[in-house]
Amino acid sequence: MAGKQFRGVFTALVTPMTADGRVDDPALARLVEAQIEAGIHGLVPCGTTGEAATLSHAEHIHVVEVVTRTAAGRVPVLAGAGSNATREAIELARACKELGVSATLQVVPYYNKPPQDGLIRHFEAIADAVALPVVLYNVPGRTVTNMLPTTVAHLAKHENIVGIKDATGDLHVTAQLRELCGPDFSLMSGDDFTLLPFLATGGDGVISVVSNPAPALLVSLYDAFCAGKLDDARALHFRQLRLTRLLFSDPNPIAVKAAMHMLGQLGVAVRLPLRPLDLDADLASSLRACLRELALLD
Repeated sequence: MAGKQFRGVFTALVTPMTADGRVDDPALARLVEAQIEAGIHGLVPCGTTGEAATLSHAEHIHVVEVVTRTAAGRVPVLAGAGSNATREAIELARACKELGVSATLQVVPYYNKPPQDGLIRHFEAIADAVALPVVLYNVPGRTVTNMLPTTVAHLAKHENIVGIKDATGDLHVTAQLRELCGPDFSLMSGDDFTLLPFLATGGDGVISVVSNPAPALLVSLYDAFCAGKLDDARALHFRQLRLTRLLFSDPNPIAVKAAMHMLGQLGVAVRLPLRPLDLDADLASSLRACLRELALLD
């Protein structure tokens, strides 16, 4: 990719599973093909949406392998490889590098509640150990610890740390990150709700949940913004907001898997302690209606 390595709409892929809880390889490969055909700019397997927290180490590597092999270099693969144990994150990053991914996504360590200097040491250890670009991932709603913009700016000086997925939903943070990290550091939103204002505040794109069922819609929004067609971008942003609200009405990825099931792309199965969406519930009815309104479902 010319210029920045990561910009545009990257899909935080769901991990399709069979009714008995195994990874559904054929459905995953079909999902990758459908995303690329729709014009998506990159793929992110084994993130929060991909249920990485409940995948075994072997399953994690397997999912990354299927996605990377199917993508076959047509779009970047930014593989989730984070852990709250630095050694494990390094092991995952090494395995992902062997599979030929473009970079790894490294989440702020959860549960441990590390101090800011601990975060610096954690991410620098990963970036030093594996010669592969790193995109940081700050999602304090899940990790408790919030990585401060000044910490990100320190890490941005490392040659292998090239960007951040910011899921704070705080646009002041977006502006601070751009100001402190400079124009070449990739800023990717982790929050579909704020995509358009994130772009307007200096962001480069989104790692999106909504683009699982609606990749072309999110790509159109991004393209309209980049072309300076702000009225079109605004209209598309509001068009996707109802779907976004519905997809986050239950803990992610419960509702997005249900939406993908409604579109005939995969089953509704999720791993415990999550549970699948009741397809007879009011939320499911609203989700079907929204998919029809967006012309995604007949």
